Amino acid sequence: MPVYILPGQTGFYRGKVRDVYTINNKWLVMIASNRISAFDVILPRPIPFKGQVLNQIAAYMMEATKDICSNWLITIPAPNVAVGIKCSPFRVEMVVRGNLTGHAWRTYASGKRNLCGVTLPEGMNENDFFPTPIITPSTKATEGHDEDISKEDIIKNGLVEAEDYEALEKYSLLLFDRGKEIAAKRGLILADTKYEFGKIDNAI
Repeated sequence: MPVYILPGQTGFYRGKVRDVYTINNKWLVMIASNRISAFDVILPRPIPFKGQVLNQIAAYMMEATKDICSNWLITIPAPNVAVGIKCSPFRVEMVVRGNLTGHAWRTYASGKRNLCGVTLPEGMNENDFFPTPIITPSTKATEGHDEDISKEDIIKNGLVEAEDYEALEKYSLLLFDRGKEIAAKRGLILADTKYEFGKIDNAI
């Protein structure tokens, strides 16, 4: 995907999936590409229309959850483009898990019963539902791999203030519950997902 020069552009960042342009240090233009990454590696072949699908799903979910937590989105001017407000991002990703799958299952299968400071119940099998959804946060790395981290270490290391982290936990669980409801109506299971938050004018 080409790199553009936009009017008022004050920054550019190419992520694993999205290209992000900063405009006048106030707004972001995110272009969702057809790139696909797995385990932090961009695969060689893009998937046609993936960016459009990803962008439209994200826009739908933000519209469907804006009563829970305000979000950055202003408009979708093209199928794979989103424009919104630039915030100061929190340096953590809030991973919410409803099922024992993926990274959580690999950790569990290795014999460990603690993930990001959360104690995992005994006697579970792959894909089992947790009694209640759990939050297993990770660091938000600009390069390289995100790393597992506990709530206690996030606060102790000053990545997020305790009061803000409590709000992030609350919003994450509410958003996950709404996502599960939307998925269930379509015969789907929201096994796990991640949420990223930012702050502007002292508001999350």
